[in-house]
Amino acid sequence: MPPFLTPLHTDALRDAGIPAPWTFGMADRVRFGELDALNHVNNVVYLRWYETLRVIYLEQYGLYDLAGPDPKFVVKTVGLDYRAEVMRGAPYINVARTVAMRNTSFSMEYATFVNGQITTTGTALVVLLNADNSKRALSDALRQVFLDRDGAVQM
Repeated sequence: MPPFLTPLHTDALRDAGIPAPWTFGMADRVRFGELDALNHVNNVVYLRWYETLRVIYLEQYGLYDLAGPDPKFVVKTVGLDYRAEVMRGAPYINVARTVAMRNTSFSMEYATFVNGQITTTGTALVVLLNADNSKRALSDALRQVFLDRDGAVQM
């Protein structure tokens, strides 16, 4: 298992058994406070995990700077699909990637891996806004990062 709470890139993910196309992630272990009455990870925790990963992804790839002055990355919609429960103390790796871009937004996918198996997947539509909450076009530099790092497609 790779070190916890450290951004993981392609080589580290492959070493941990995470397949392509995933190129960014982070490992951690389930904490007691993340459990529900059935002793597995509470549904809302996945949203927190994926939000934390998204912010680190934006920072690691320099996307705040590439978006222009004072960007606001706002989540418009999210979705989760639970495939298998994740239990107390389980080590896991969350991964994220951008899969598609539009003029002012991009779509992300997430997954949680436990022992090399996907237990949960997620999606988010993220809109880029100006300080006054008007939509801002994705810069060419931002688009290029999504293309180069994640193989995102233009919609």
